[in-house]
Formats: sequence, structure tokens, C-alpha cells
Amino acid sequence: MNTRILGGIGIAALAVVPLLGLGNYHLHILITVLIWGFVYTSWSIMGRFGMVSLGHGAFLGVGAYVATMLWNTMGLSPWVGIPVAMLVSMAMALLVGYPCFRFRIVGHYFALVTLALGEVVRLTIVGLRDQTGGSLGMTVTGVPEGTSLLALQFGDRSTFFYVALLVWLGGLVIWRLVDRSMLRYALEASSEDEDAAASVGVNVTRAKLMILMISAAMTTLGGALYAQYQMYINPETVSGIAISLQIVFAVIAGGLFTQLGPTVGAVFTLLLAETLRVTFGHDIHGLDGTIYGLLLVLFIIYMPKGITGSIMAGLTRRRRPTPAAAPAE
Repeated sequence: MNTRILGGIGIAALAVVPLLGLGNYHLHILITVLIWGFVYTSWSIMGRFGMVSLGHGAFLGVGAYVATMLWNTMGLSPWVGIPVAMLVSMAMALLVGYPCFRFRIVGHYFALVTLALGEVVRLTIVGLRDQTGGSLGMTVTGVPEGTSLLALQFGDRSTFFYVALLVWLGGLVIWRLVDRSMLRYALEASSEDEDAAASVGVNVTRAKLMILMISAAMTTLGGALYAQYQMYINPETVSGIAISLQIVFAVIAGGLFTQLGPTVGAVFTLLLAETLRVTFGHDIHGLDGTIYGLLLVLFIIYMPKGITGSIMAGLTRRRRPTPAAAPAE
């Protein structure tokens, strides 16, 4: 069956989910999967080209805190605050990315630079405790009527489900547009050999900056949407090393090189987290991080293509015709 037809059926099935009478808990799980699926897709857009960032928590934190602070302190609608936050993140990406790509700070060194960026943002949030609430976090100011399109606050989870669904679909569309653009070929060539790519006319620095800024802006949007949904944020949940590594693990687990891989990774990690929470609660501190780390190592060793990549590779092998045996002499 045509891929587009399957995709349309899948989207239609998701659209009717809130009409099935699911409880708030199940809707909450689905909304969370869609939001994180979008964030993970944002990371994979650049991660699939060898640009491994360990600091995307910085962009996530900027989205959550800038939009929330503008709303709480100045009454600016998230429709204004989110674009402002995206511009801030893109400026940060430009400030960090340009010297890295200009002087070819790539691979492990680029990962360490982004890791430091994530920690700088987290420590800045903690340090500005008078404005951000510090390590205690901050609550998004609610509207008196409970529902407001201007404030992106909805008393009904079903409405927010459709908002998250539209944003998630937008992320898949951007992933596909990048995948079918000349930017993809430029980045693939650059990831193999920058000198060879530059010799055929590829502006390596510009191509990498473009994909980094696109990824940063998308991640910022995901962070702002997460803040508006949860109505509470703190530095540990939207910035820093832990959340950045969670993004990397989920994408690798789901499949870095497939369009739906990051979403599958969101489903996998969320169900894993919920299972650990229900089974062990908070009795064993740090258990989730330990299991995430162990599973990351196992996925890298035994399933480097992730869940979706391994499934697609298996289906390809099954469809491949078996070579006929040579006739006996």
C-alpha cells in the first residue's frame, strides 16, 4: 500500500483518539509522546548528519523559560513569546555554531561544546532565581477562565492534544523537506569529507549553521509547548545534561535515520519511565538514569539503527529474492 495512504490513515486514526472516551491519564500520555516526539525529531534533523549535540537542553530551556517569563511578567501572549524565544535560540546557535564550523570543531569536540552550552543555560536559570524561581522552578500563570487561545491554555486535554498533534505533524513535514532538499546532500557530503565537499562548491559552514538553527528553533518551540502544557517548569526538566542525554538516547533507540524513529523513541522511553515509576516509584534514586545508560550502550552495540531502522532492515531482507541455486554439473 502507498506510503501516503498509510500515513493518511495513521493521522486520521490519531485525530479520532480523543473521541474514543479515553481518560485524562491516557490522553496525557499521548500528548506527552507527541510533544517529545517533536523535540526528538528536531534533534534528529541535525544528528543524522553526524552533528551530535549534547546540549539541546539549552534550546529547550530557552523555549520554556523565555515564553513563560514574558507571559508571567509582561503579559505577552505565547504567540509572541514563542517567536522571541526561537530568535534567542537561533542567535545562541549562531554564536556557538559559527566558530565551531568555521574552525572545524566537529565530532567529539562539537559535542563537548554543546554540552557546555546546556550547562551554561541551566546554571543561568538557577542563578537568576529572582526571575526564574531558581532550582525551585516556576509556574505558568493561569488564566481565570481556565481556557484561552491567546494564552495557549486549555482546560480540556482534548484541545491540547490537537495542538500537540499539529506541532508534531509540522515536525515530520520539516524533516521530510530537509530530507528532500539539496541541504541534505550538502550535509551528507560534509559529514564524509569537508574538504571534498568544499571543493565541489558546498559552503560547509553555512549548511551546518542552517541545520543547527532550524533544529534549535524547533526544539525551542517544543520547550515552550511543554511549559504551556505542564504549567510548571524547573531547570532539571527542561535544561541541562540529563534532558540533553535523554533526547540523544530516545533518538538512537527509536532510529536516527528514519522519519518516525524519534517518535518511536518517545513512545519507548515514556513507557519505560512510566513502568519504572509505577513499579519502583522513587524508592531507588537514580534507577531510571542507570537503566537509560545501560540500554543506550546495548542499543549502540546490538541495534545501531534503532527500533525502526532494524525493523525496516528486516523487512528489506525478507523482500529480497533468494538467489537461485547453481545447477549441479
